[in-house]
Amino acid sequence: MATAFHFRAVASDGKLRTGTITAEDDKQVARELKRQGLIPVYVGTEQKAGFELKLPVFTRHARRDVLFFTQELSTLLNAGIPLDRALSITAELAHGGSFRPLVLDVVRVLKSGKSLADSLATHPAHFSELYINMVRAGEASGSLATVFERLAEFERTRDDLRSYIISSLIYPGLLTIVGLASIFILLNFVVPRFATIFSDPHMKIPTPTLILLNVSKVVQAYWAPAAVALAVACVSLFTYIRTAAGRLWWDSTRLRVPVLGDALRKAETARFARAMGTLVMASVPLVQAIGISRGILNNLRIAGSLEQVAQGVKRGEGIATPLQRTGEFPPLASHLLSVGEETGHLDAMFNRMADVYEGETRTAIRRFTSLFEPLIILVMGLIVGTLVLSMMLAITSINDVAI
Repeated sequence: MATAFHFRAVASDGKLRTGTITAEDDKQVARELKRQGLIPVYVGTEQKAGFELKLPVFTRHARRDVLFFTQELSTLLNAGIPLDRALSITAELAHGGSFRPLVLDVVRVLKSGKSLADSLATHPAHFSELYINMVRAGEASGSLATVFERLAEFERTRDDLRSYIISSLIYPGLLTIVGLASIFILLNFVVPRFATIFSDPHMKIPTPTLILLNVSKVVQAYWAPAAVALAVACVSLFTYIRTAAGRLWWDSTRLRVPVLGDALRKAETARFARAMGTLVMASVPLVQAIGISRGILNNLRIAGSLEQVAQGVKRGEGIATPLQRTGEFPPLASHLLSVGEETGHLDAMFNRMADVYEGETRTAIRRFTSLFEPLIILVMGLIVGTLVLSMMLAITSINDVAI
C-alpha cells in the first residue's frame, strides 16, 4: 500500500528541501530523491523537525550533539557542498537544540578569518583536542571531508562502547540497591513488629531469633548515624578522588578488581587504539598523536604510562616495544603494533586493535555481569532467607514457654 513519506534533503545548491512523496517504502523515496539530484537527510512517515529526532531523546546531550554534527558535516562535505554552507545547513538541522547557537558561533568565527580548527577550538567543552587536531590535519592536507568521515566513525564507536558498558552495569547496580533496601525494611520495620510476640520475659526465644532481634535493635538505633557517616565517607572519597593523587589511587584500585578490572583495561586499550588509528590515518605525527590520545583516556594510571611510550618513540624504539614495557596494556596489543610497524600499516593495525578490544570489552563486561548478578541474588537470598527462617523458627517454638 502506498504511503505518504515526509522527507528532508539537501539540493545541489546547498539549500534544504522538504516535502512529501507517496511511495511503497522509504527506500523507494530515497531512490527518487537521488534521481532528482537531492541528498536524503530524513525520510519517514512522521514529519520531524530534523535528523536528530531519528535518535533517542537523549541526543541533546553534548556528545550526541557532536556525533550528529560530525555525521551531517561529513555527508555534506562529501557531497561537495562548501564548508560555510555545510555548517549553516548543519545548524539548521540541529533546530530546537542548544547546539544550534554553538554551530552558528563556529560559522561566525570561521567567517571572521579563522580556520575551522581554530573556530571549533573556541568551544573546548564540546570539541576535544583530538577532534580539533584531526580537523587541523584535514585542512592542511585538503582532505577535510575524509577527516570528518573518520571522526564520525570514531565518535560513533566510542559512544556505542560507552553506552554498552553503562547499560550493562545498570541492572547489577539496581539489583544491589533493591536487595539492600529490602534487608533494611525487614530489619527496621518488619522484625520490630514481629518482636512484640516475644515481649513476655518468660518466653524461650531460639538463638537465631534472638540474634535477629538484636541486629534489628542495632539497625533501629544506629541507622541514621550510620547513614550520615556513610554520606560523609562518600563525599570525602569523592573529594579525594578529584585530586591528582586520589584519582591515580582510584584508577589503580579499579584495575585490580577481579573481572571488572580486566574489562576496564580492555576498554581503555580500545579507546586508545581507536584514537591513535584515527590520528595516524590523518598523518598526525606519532608522538603528537600519543599525547592527544592520552588526553581522552579515562584511567589516569594507563594515561600516565603513555608518557613512557612517547619517550620510547622519540628514542627511535618504535611504539610496540615501549607499549609492552609499560605493562599497562594487554600483551596482544604490542604484538599487533609490532606487526603494523613491520608491514608499514600502523594506522590499519591500530584500527584492527580497536575492533579486537571493543569486542573483548563487551565479552568481559558480559562475563562480569554473568558472575555478579547470580552472586548478588545468592547473597541477598541467603540473607533474606535467614531472616525469614529465624522468624519461622520462633513461631514454631512459640509454645516453648518456661513454666
